[in-house]
Amino acid sequence: MSRVYNFSAGPSMLPLSVLEKAKNEITDQAGSGMSVMEMSHRSKPFEAIIGAAEANFRKLMNIPDNYKVLFLQGGATQQFSAVPLNLMKTGKADYVISGQFSKKAADEAKKFGEVKIIGSSADKNFTYVPKITKADISPDADYVHICFNNTIFGTKYNYIPDTGNIPLIADLSSCILSTPIDVTKFGLIYAGAQKNMGPAGLTVVIVREDLIGFARKDTPVMLDYKVQAENDSMYNTPPCFSIYIAGLVFEWLLELGGLEEMEKINLRKANMLYEYLDNSKLFKPTAEKEFRSIMNVCFVTGNEELDKKFCSEVSKAGFVNLKGHRSVGGMRASIYNAMPTEGIEKLIVFMKEFERNNTQCTILN
Repeated sequence: MSRVYNFSAGPSMLPLSVLEKAKNEITDQAGSGMSVMEMSHRSKPFEAIIGAAEANFRKLMNIPDNYKVLFLQGGATQQFSAVPLNLMKTGKADYVISGQFSKKAADEAKKFGEVKIIGSSADKNFTYVPKITKADISPDADYVHICFNNTIFGTKYNYIPDTGNIPLIADLSSCILSTPIDVTKFGLIYAGAQKNMGPAGLTVVIVREDLIGFARKDTPVMLDYKVQAENDSMYNTPPCFSIYIAGLVFEWLLELGGLEEMEKINLRKANMLYEYLDNSKLFKPTAEKEFRSIMNVCFVTGNEELDKKFCSEVSKAGFVNLKGHRSVGGMRASIYNAMPTEGIEKLIVFMKEFERNNTQCTILN
């Protein structure tokens, strides 16, 4: 069976060249006579793998020396707890709610301190991103938390909030490595790997050194950034295979030309799809234009039965996982880094044909 075009929101498709390299090395990693999945994480071969992965990740994102890079487990969801446990010195934090995951993060933080919601787009079902300024931020907040790209609703921040001396914390799970970003604008960035970096099981944390070492006394040891930093992300056995694959993805991105080149490709793909949607008589994008994500494109026909029909037919044609999240309905095309431009071009061809064949439904709508 030939490979399908996988538009899953996560785990997402990976670059084919990365999968092929992993396939070739699956039983013998770099002449070691064993798979990376069998190696001791304390061995020299694995130390070389994780060391190269961190070095290339730092190069890609231009991470300054005063930031630690941690390769952790537990998904971005575990960071919903780790962030307040490590950073809530006075027990207060500000959160901006732009979708489901930022709401979950805020709800979790409420277990550990006082959370103030300083912005929300719930009033329009998260079709836009709230604009916040320094005037909105609590002067005694320990940090301000945002989710930079909203996977479910297909929106993203088109600006980096200016939080002054208060650390800005961002969940970048569904947009990390898609475009260049100024790490120095953030106190801490975290992201699950399963969208743009590698397989599920790895979570990357980029944290400024001056924010480390303030965890509550009752913080579980695995959630303490100081412990993880002092042990080079290997307090216990790390997600070795996921780190290995992420390292291959980092190499792939560097060979491509880095994030500047990746951004050009991603913008081209997203603009192509949005241009079709904006001119379609059948399909309509759901996110406000100013805040559209270039990673997650949400759209509907306005007819639930027609949406179901489209999802069924498009899947049979080799375009899978296009069904939208129940919070939005309709369809969602997640077009992460590994989605080739060809996948978007062919999807649009299919959508045009579907639209031609369903003009009567369009009129009824």
